Amino acid sequence: MAYENLSDGALDYLPCRYGKSKLLFRGPRRKTDGDYVAVIGGTETYGKFIEQPFSNLLEEALDVPAVNFGCVNAGADVFLNEPTILEACSKARVTVVQVMGAQNMSNRFYAVHPRRNDRFLKASVLMKTVFREIDFTEFHFTRHMLSTIKAMSEERFQLVETELKEAWKARMQNLLERIEGKTVVLWLDDSNRDGSLDLGQDPLFVDQSMIEAIRPYCTEVVEVSLSEEAKREGTEGMIFPDLEEPIAHEMMGLRAHQEVAECLAKTLRGML
Repeated sequence: MAYENLSDGALDYLPCRYGKSKLLFRGPRRKTDGDYVAVIGGTETYGKFIEQPFSNLLEEALDVPAVNFGCVNAGADVFLNEPTILEACSKARVTVVQVMGAQNMSNRFYAVHPRRNDRFLKASVLMKTVFREIDFTEFHFTRHMLSTIKAMSEERFQLVETELKEAWKARMQNLLERIEGKTVVLWLDDSNRDGSLDLGQDPLFVDQSMIEAIRPYCTEVVEVSLSEEAKREGTEGMIFPDLEEPIAHEMMGLRAHQEVAECLAKTLRGML
């Protein structure tokens, strides 16, 4: 078992690459030929601190290999910049696309790192004009920057939030259109995490109207509302170094991954 009691208590994610992609994904590496399901998304899909993330459980339930293309803190930009991964998704029987927050994407107000989308790179002239009093060189992460400007001015922040929502719809439509074959959008109620209450619940800034806007571009939408038991589970059964316990408390737990896999399996069985 990978309760691999490594010296620092960390879980071995067996990092691997696919094709020419520069991204490191969670292993073990799966073959991308024959029958398989592809799963793309952010931290929840990656399964940080979880020995058996929902993609593994889905594989067991369907008896079809599931390739985990989850990236920690990813936004849609990560996958739009990786043709190797889009090609692998297009060859899959079905691709599950986790709904990722709208904060980790480049837009008219700011740019993010093309592979580490939570990294804030620079503010645009428009952003500097709207928030003249802020020195944006002090920020390294999108959440910190957005929390700061929201605290400074709710009214001006609404301009940024509106832009993020519009950019998210356009980017998700583009992502779904570039994946050939069947796609299932996974909208996960991640309200067990409280690390972003100043900005709202994860996935940040995404609402029902935005899901409806992209519904025509996917085969199915699966909405998962976690049970109260899953939300209260805490870090039981998770594997992490002691120093990362505060981070672990913000992650999906074992029961949550089981519930996501069960919901997805019900839909995917009729699509394979």
